[in-house]
Amino acid sequence: MCYGRTVKKLDSGGEEGSREDIAVMARICWAYFKEGQTQEAIAQRLGLTRKRVNRVLTEARASGFVKITIDAPIGACAELEERLADSFGLQRAIVVPAPPPEVDVRTVVGAAAGQYISTHLIPGGSLGITWGGTINAAAQNVIGRRNQGNTVVLLCGGLARSTAINPYDNAAMFARALDATCYYVTAPMFAETADLRKLLVASDPVREVLQMTRKLDMALLSAIDLSRDSRALEYGVISRDTWRSLRTAGAVGDICGHYLDANGTIVDHPIARRTINPSLADLRAVGQKVLAAGGAHKAPIILAAIRADLCHVLITDEAAAMELLA
Repeated sequence: MCYGRTVKKLDSGGEEGSREDIAVMARICWAYFKEGQTQEAIAQRLGLTRKRVNRVLTEARASGFVKITIDAPIGACAELEERLADSFGLQRAIVVPAPPPEVDVRTVVGAAAGQYISTHLIPGGSLGITWGGTINAAAQNVIGRRNQGNTVVLLCGGLARSTAINPYDNAAMFARALDATCYYVTAPMFAETADLRKLLVASDPVREVLQMTRKLDMALLSAIDLSRDSRALEYGVISRDTWRSLRTAGAVGDICGHYLDANGTIVDHPIARRTINPSLADLRAVGQKVLAAGGAHKAPIILAAIRADLCHVLITDEAAAMELLA
């Protein structure tokens, strides 16, 4: 755990603080600027005095540590990041502090994902995205750019009922922020039958967009879990009967419409045969696959995605990280 550490040299008069000191400063800044926590709440949460929290925030502003975003490694938990990368062979892991219960974990993980995309999507680069609340939060945190020739590709179909996680809305948000050309899959997320799915995927408008997948420079993927609190149930994306049958078949969740078991193996299920999405082979061919998902309940599908070779960079929170490493 990273909580409960004390700050020894944060106000040491210009002396470069230890790695632990920087992590504590990052944690305080994250809680204050990203989560909107009060200084008193942060002090109680980290076992510090309110005066110390105030002094750290003042120093962070004065030193340039805090600008528009936190100018430090995105995650404040370097040890967890290293352990995740080493344990699972990842290119990189970014771990953000677990938010308090009243804060939606998707907002903080999504914020980190937005920062990552802003920093690592190259001029002229293409970005594929899936759907969900984390993707929506990422879109809200992308730093705007202009005239860099970027492309955004939506990797799933749409939902008939519009909510905050509507795939088309999220793709449009990314495209506006990046001043990018946007390509949509002009079909529903789920076709009515498997035969209709084949026809839709074979049609020029859908086929041409899906075929762009394997040439993408980067894909930002979300992990849809099948826990009892799954947002797929809350938003009515799947029925409770479908949820039960997927779990009975061994599925722990899906990545871009591919339902996986705990070992990362594809689960054959009727809904999978109706899902309009890129092939697994095309997803695996993407230049860099960034998986953004937080909360301990996401650990099974995150692990399945890693085992399925669908994750180069993992962006998550402490709760999921510790569950994965357990």
